[in-house]
Amino acid sequence: MINVIIVLVIASVAVAAFLSSKKHFSGDGGCCGGGGKTIAEEKTLEGAKLGEKRLVIEGMTCENCQNHVQNSLNRLDGVAAKVSLKKKTAVVSFSREVSDDELKKAVEGAGYSVVSIQEVK
Repeated sequence: MINVIIVLVIASVAVAAFLSSKKHFSGDGGCCGGGGKTIAEEKTLEGAKLGEKRLVIEGMTCENCQNHVQNSLNRLDGVAAKVSLKKKTAVVSFSREVSDDELKKAVEGAGYSVVSIQEVK
């Protein structure tokens, strides 16, 4: 009898783990902050573009992470960002001078790390 109970408990845990994994890998899970998917905010610059910077970002693992970083950068005044999960980069266009520290704080505030920042020429 005890063996049947143990098998049922193990089977229940295995089914719960499978369903949770399936939800996570299909993009419906609460990865990176929980609560479902983050929608990427598209933003265009209001003024003339003064330049571009490319940030290499560490820690993004899914589309939700990508959108979270993009939204954090786009909240900065005079900044429009496009983030690539595949390349682990963000290309940031700006219509005002933006310091590397300001960009780094936005990404780190979202929970990720900036490996490097380079001017795009």
